Amino acid sequence: MQFNNLTGTLPPCAGNRLPRLKVLSVDRNQLHGAIPVSLCNSSKLEVIQMMKNSFSGVIPDCLGAHLQNLWELTLDDNQLEANSDSDWRFLDSLTNCSNLKVIGLAGNKLRGLLPGSIANLSTSMEFLSIYNNMIHGQIPQGIGNLVNLDSIYMHLNNLAGTIPDSIGKLKKLSNLYLYDNNLSGQIPATIGNLTMLSRLSLNENMLTGSIPSSLGNCPLETLELQNNRLTGPIPKEVLQISTLSTSANFQRNMLTGSLPSEVGDLKNLQTLDVSGNRLTGEIPASLGNCQILQYCIMKGNFLQGEIPSSIGQLRGLLVLDLSGNNLSGCIPDLLSNMKGIERLDISFNNFEGEVPKRGIFLNASAFSVEGITGLCGGIPELKLPPCSNYISTTNKRLHKLVMAISTAFAILGIALLLALFVFFRQTRNSRKGEHALLLISDQHVRVSYTELVTSTNGFASENLVGVGSFGSVYKGTMMSNEEEVVVAVKVLNLQQRGASQSFVAECETLRCARHRNLVKILTLCSSIDSRGLDFKAIVFDFLPNGNLHQWLHPREHGNQTGLSLIQRINIAIDVASALEYLHQYRPAPIVHCDLKPSNILLDNDMVAHVGDFGLARFVDHGQHSLPDISSGWATIRGTIGYAAPEYGLGNKVSIYGDTYSFGVLLLEIFTGKRPTDADFAQDLSLHRLEFGVRRMFQQIAC
Repeated sequence: MQFNNLTGTLPPCAGNRLPRLKVLSVDRNQLHGAIPVSLCNSSKLEVIQMMKNSFSGVIPDCLGAHLQNLWELTLDDNQLEANSDSDWRFLDSLTNCSNLKVIGLAGNKLRGLLPGSIANLSTSMEFLSIYNNMIHGQIPQGIGNLVNLDSIYMHLNNLAGTIPDSIGKLKKLSNLYLYDNNLSGQIPATIGNLTMLSRLSLNENMLTGSIPSSLGNCPLETLELQNNRLTGPIPKEVLQISTLSTSANFQRNMLTGSLPSEVGDLKNLQTLDVSGNRLTGEIPASLGNCQILQYCIMKGNFLQGEIPSSIGQLRGLLVLDLSGNNLSGCIPDLLSNMKGIERLDISFNNFEGEVPKRGIFLNASAFSVEGITGLCGGIPELKLPPCSNYISTTNKRLHKLVMAISTAFAILGIALLLALFVFFRQTRNSRKGEHALLLISDQHVRVSYTELVTSTNGFASENLVGVGSFGSVYKGTMMSNEEEVVVAVKVLNLQQRGASQSFVAECETLRCARHRNLVKILTLCSSIDSRGLDFKAIVFDFLPNGNLHQWLHPREHGNQTGLSLIQRINIAIDVASALEYLHQYRPAPIVHCDLKPSNILLDNDMVAHVGDFGLARFVDHGQHSLPDISSGWATIRGTIGYAAPEYGLGNKVSIYGDTYSFGVLLLEIFTGKRPTDADFAQDLSLHRLEFGVRRMFQQIAC
C-alpha cells in the first residue's frame, strides 16, 4: 500500500488495522512524530519505505523480532535518533530477519557506537546505507560475513580505526563509500579481491602508508583517495585500470616519485588530480593519450622539464593547472591552439620567453602566469616588459658571456700549465676536502614554500604550537631520506619590524653552533609565498614535550602534572651546559640575549634544548659580527623580568647578561614563581626569594 500527500502523524494503531499488509510506502510525504510500535503487529510486512519525511524518536526494537518476512527497511532522510546502546537494539533485532536485503538509515540523527551486531545481519544483505549521521566506533571485522553486499554507504560519519581486511570477502561489492570519517591505518591490500568494485571513495580520512597495487585488479570507474596521508609512489597498476572514467583523485597526500607513463592508459578518464603531493620528474608524454580528459590538476608538486607537446592532443580539456612546480622552457604555443580550454594556470614555475597572444591567452581572467619573472610580451593586462627589450637585453648578455668565456679560456690556457704542478701535489688533500664538503651539503635538505604549506596542512590553526615576537611555529610532517619525520616550522612575520634581522641572526648562530642542548636546525626556506610576497621560515627538529613554561605553570596550559625535583635539577644542568658552550664558543662567544622558560624546549626524554636565537649576538671585544643590524632590532635585549638591569641603561650585551637571566630562570624553576608575578609588587623581592630558596635547599640537605 502506497500513500501520497500525507501530513500529520501515523496513527498509533496503524499496524493493528492492517495485519495482512505486505508493503507500506509513505515516502516523500510530510509525516512526523514517532514510528508506531503497532507496525510490529503487521507480521506479513515485507517492505517498509518511510524515507524523506520528518519521523523522529527511536526506531522500534520490535521490528526484527516480529516481522520475520521483512526484506527492505528504508528510513532515510528523517530525524530518527539513537543516543545510547539501548537505542540501537532495533539493529540487534533485525538480525532475526533472514530475508533482509536492504537497510537505509542515511540522513538521520543516529549517534553512538556502531553495534557489532551489524555483522550478524542476514547474509542476503545487498544494500547497507548509514551515511550522513554522527556514528562513531569502528567498522567490525565481521562485515566480511555479508557476502552478498553490493553497496556500502558509511560516509559522512565519525567512524575511526582501520578498514578491516575482511572487506576483501565481499566479492559482489560494487560501491564502497567510506569518505569523510576518521579512519586511519593502511588501505588493506585485500580490497584488490573485489573484482566487481566500480566506485571507491576513501577521501577525507587519515589513511597512511602506500596505495596498494592490488587496486589494479578492481574494475573501478571512480577512485577518490584525496586528503589523506598516503605516502610512496602512485602504483602503475592503478593507472592501468582501463575502466576509470569519472575521476582518479590523489590530491593532498604525501605521494612521491614520478608520475608513471602508464597514466596514458586512462583513455576514458575525465578528471585526474594529483595536486598537493611531492611528485618529481617530468610530465609523461603519454598523457596525450587520455583523449576524454577534461580536468588535469597537477599543481603544488616538484615536476620539472617542459610541458610536453602531446598535451595539445587533449581536445576535450577544460581545465589545466600546473602551478607551483619547477617546470621550465618556453610557454608552448600549442596551449593557445586548444579551442575548448576554459582555465589555464601555469603560475609559479620557471618559464621564460614570450607569452602567446592567441586563444586563451587573450582572456586575462582565464589564465595565470603569476610569479614567473622570465616572461615578456603578452596582452597589456599582464604588464610584462616588451619582448624587444627582453631580446635586446638577452643579446647584450650573450655578447658579454661570449667575451667572458673567450677571456676565461685564454687565462685558463696560461694558468693550466702553472697549475699542473700544484694540482698533482695537492690532489689527495683536494679530494678529502671535496668529500667533506659533500657531507656538509647533504646535511640540509632543500624545501620549497609549497612543501611547507603541504607539511603543515596550509599552516592550519590546529598545527600552531606557539607564537613569538617575530613569527609563529607550526607542527608539520616532511619526508627525509624516504622517511616521514615530524618537524617544527618557524614562519617569520616579515611585517614585524626586526623580523628579517632576527631570521639572519638565528641562521647565523645555528649555522655554526652544535650542542646536544641546543635546538637542531634541519633546513630553512627563503622564497615567495602564493601571493608573491617574501617568505622566510626555519625548520627545526620537533620536540614533543613543549617548552619549560608549560611545565612550570601547568594549570595555565591545562596540564595535570608538573616537574619533579630531579627533573628540575636535570633541566637546570642542561641549560647551564648550553650556556657554557655558547659563552666559550670560538672564535667569538655567543650571547643568547633572551633566555626564559618559553625558549627552552623538552624532548621525549625531558632533555632541555635552548632555542629561539632571534636576538643572539656574536661578541668580540664589544663588536658585533652580524651584518646590517637595524637600530630598532639592535636595542632589543630580552624579555622584561629576565633581561639584565644594565641593558635598560643602554649597555652593550655580554655573557653576564645571560648569566643574570639564568639566575632568574633558576629561581623560577625551583619556586614556580615568575619574575613578573604580582607577588613581587608587595614586600617580596628576588633577593628575599633567593634567601628563602637557599634555606629550603639547606633543609633538604639536612
